[in-house]
Amino acid sequence: MVSIDRRGLFRAAGAVGVGAVIGPALSGSSYAATERALSQADFLDQNPSWRVKPFALDQVTLQDGTVFAQKRDRVLTFAAAYPADRVLHNFRVTAGLPTPAGSSPPGGWDDATGNLRGHYSGHLITLFAQAYASTRQAVFRDKVDYIVTELGKCQDALAASGLYSHPGFLAAYPETQFVRLESFATYPTIWAPYYTCHKIMRGLLDAYLLVGNDQALDIVTKMGDWVHSRLSVLPRETLNRMWAIYIAGEYGAMNEVMADLHAITGDERYLVAAKCFDNRQSLFGATVEDRDVLTRLHANTHVPQFLGYLRVFDQSEEAEYYTAAENFWHMVVPHRMYAHGGTSGTWPATPDLAANTNAELFQPRGNIANSIAGNGAETCTTYNLLKVARNLFFHDPDPTYMDYYERGLLNHILGSRRDTESTTSPNVTYFLPLTPGSVRGFGNTGTCCGGTGLENHTKYQESIYFRSAENDALYVNLYVGSTLNWAARGFTITQVTDFPRQEESTLTVTGEGWLDIHLRIPSWATGFRVSVNGSERGGPMTPGTYLRLRRRWHTGDTIHVSLPFRLRVEKALDRPDTQTIFNGPIVLPALSTDPAYREFSLYKDVKLDGGLGHAITPGGDGTFTTNGHTLRPLYVGDTQAQHIYFRRHEPTVVFGTHDSGVPNRAAADGTTLLDAVWAAAPFPDHDRFVGEVRRVSIRWADEGRLSRAEREAVMSAALAARDDLRID
Repeated sequence: MVSIDRRGLFRAAGAVGVGAVIGPALSGSSYAATERALSQADFLDQNPSWRVKPFALDQVTLQDGTVFAQKRDRVLTFAAAYPADRVLHNFRVTAGLPTPAGSSPPGGWDDATGNLRGHYSGHLITLFAQAYASTRQAVFRDKVDYIVTELGKCQDALAASGLYSHPGFLAAYPETQFVRLESFATYPTIWAPYYTCHKIMRGLLDAYLLVGNDQALDIVTKMGDWVHSRLSVLPRETLNRMWAIYIAGEYGAMNEVMADLHAITGDERYLVAAKCFDNRQSLFGATVEDRDVLTRLHANTHVPQFLGYLRVFDQSEEAEYYTAAENFWHMVVPHRMYAHGGTSGTWPATPDLAANTNAELFQPRGNIANSIAGNGAETCTTYNLLKVARNLFFHDPDPTYMDYYERGLLNHILGSRRDTESTTSPNVTYFLPLTPGSVRGFGNTGTCCGGTGLENHTKYQESIYFRSAENDALYVNLYVGSTLNWAARGFTITQVTDFPRQEESTLTVTGEGWLDIHLRIPSWATGFRVSVNGSERGGPMTPGTYLRLRRRWHTGDTIHVSLPFRLRVEKALDRPDTQTIFNGPIVLPALSTDPAYREFSLYKDVKLDGGLGHAITPGGDGTFTTNGHTLRPLYVGDTQAQHIYFRRHEPTVVFGTHDSGVPNRAAADGTTLLDAVWAAAPFPDHDRFVGEVRRVSIRWADEGRLSRAEREAVMSAALAARDDLRID
């Protein structure tokens, strides 16, 4: 183990300050009255390459009653009731230590004999640490302290046995899987040993950074020493082959935790070990060169690796790590992104591509409609994509990253938690399926998505606000009811909203001084408006940008943001007639148990404003109705069968009640005649509408898609529809 000079560490961190111990000292706990743990806020402030920096979880609290707080509180109910001894059971058995009467493993993949045991326990430690950082409830701190103390005993017992290659080894099974990986054993003989190691180490780092448990850092640095001892002596060729083995070589974001250990301790061995995880045979080099080879690769094996590459870049400033992550991101979003933000799916055979029945594999680039059969869209992959988007934003504050973050958070992640209380089930999804008529399966104790699902709903506040590296600007990224305590600048920002169940938000400032506040204008927010202290802000409000408010702020100043939702459709990249209905940022699936695609016609009800509000009518509780079906926000978590995608059925050119009888033919890019006409909406009057129909129909005729007689029929229907298209 590396010896950490805590005074030296604090001197190195002096430029950013050192936080106080979180919570009071406890009898028998790892807290010491004379020591202070490095806080999450201080740790996050140490990255000089970040142009934008996040706030710590404990600096932002959620407003009660919002959909975010409600989902979180259901998970907290589960967390508060969860027995800490279950987290420890498999570790104690492996270490030869006694287990309390009635103790049992977590279950699922983390059972008494499985090759992934220990992974879910790591997620549970992170759950308790995040829960404490968010709520300051002692029950969660006490669980963390107890688990860490007992894991320390397990690590000591394993070291004393003399059976392991290094005294820092800690796992819920013997070292055998790691040894076999080095001789290229395959799944299921072994199952992702370094993936499990990552979850345990991440949990311990979170116990240190979020709860202030110093012993957790001691344990995890010993584990880091063990990782370095195993991997640093292996040839590059061996490492490359290990990480390319399907499932067996999956390692989560081990490179992330090793880079974080380097950031905390300054020990170069941990950065060396982080670079040992470069997946250079399978993907690293291709992404550096911007060659898209993702098809058929296991999605969630690879996404977290790029989070790790970003953290290695933060510590090494070696540009290829950043280039790899940035290029990878743009291979997934939007080219492999489903409407709710997820990725990976199955697809049937084509003349150029064999069929795939494993929904955890990346689909071909641009393949959306053709790959949504089967389960599809593993929830833990979206969990990791959100992390990559967030970390890319720290380096390059491009609003596109936050547009994705909002999409994935509001739809896939919120929709992944069932809206019921339980003290025995996490009630989260594995897949959030896209198949027509599919039902979400909740539960998932002990699975990969069951573990990340515990984390998802206890850190909603982590990306609502960011700050500039110079601390002279605040970024409001998400409109979520919350309070930011920015003590370093003397500001408190209180945001009151029930977004996305409300289309506005009010931010109130407490504090005095100059500050740039950057308000994100979402790409979907075409009617975005802002007023400061009741005076509306003029100038352009361009969707997909940030609006800067630069002024000297005073206590009591208010910012009111209006974000009117608009009903719209998004088309699948590979099949324009396969579409999803959105209300603002929110996916609106149609409720139906029928496994066949729903066919919706919308244009017949559209009026001169071009909006879908006459074709999709509001109901109660955020629901809508169209074509005889109920539409409802995806974030509503239950087991009703639903259709996230539907097929657009506009067979003839129809304006209101006037059907021309002419086929609604499409151009080569899938744009139909009606698409082209209504793309020019809104129309100030009927004459302008008729003029647009004339222009489009002439183009369609010139390109051979309309005969003269058909064009005349189209124009006749347009002229006759004056009353039908009028907005009452």
